[in-house]
Amino acid sequence: MEIAAVRQRILGTIDRAKQRDAARRTRTDEAARAYSTFLDTIAVPMFRQVANVLRAEGYPFGVFTPLGSVKLVSDRTAEDSIEILLDTAGDEPCVTGHTTRSRGGRVIESERPVGNPATLTEGDLLDFLMKELETLVGR
Repeated sequence: MEIAAVRQRILGTIDRAKQRDAARRTRTDEAARAYSTFLDTIAVPMFRQVANVLRAEGYPFGVFTPLGSVKLVSDRTAEDSIEILLDTAGDEPCVTGHTTRSRGGRVIESERPVGNPATLTEGDLLDFLMKELETLVGR
């Protein structure tokens, strides 16, 4: 194969990679802005409401807001928690839920996507929380 043909293909590959990375950075930046708004206006207030209802029903939970996430943690067992955060590792940024629960001497962790930060609603978040709470309060 001619060196000119090889060089041309390599340059094309480099150009496509740069365009793909620039588009990914743009998507990530937009998702980070949408996620910040989602946290402030939907997620943190919803987590606080859920914690208040749980506490009133005899399940003491607290809400923590580490940078870039919100976390619902049992006051009885610190390993029992539900957290949401923005996952930018894939091609499309996604709000991901991380649940940790203790069973005997072991800790079980699970993660699942919650949705796009720009389109997530209170209902979507509440559905996610109810599904994950079943494993924490059903003992």
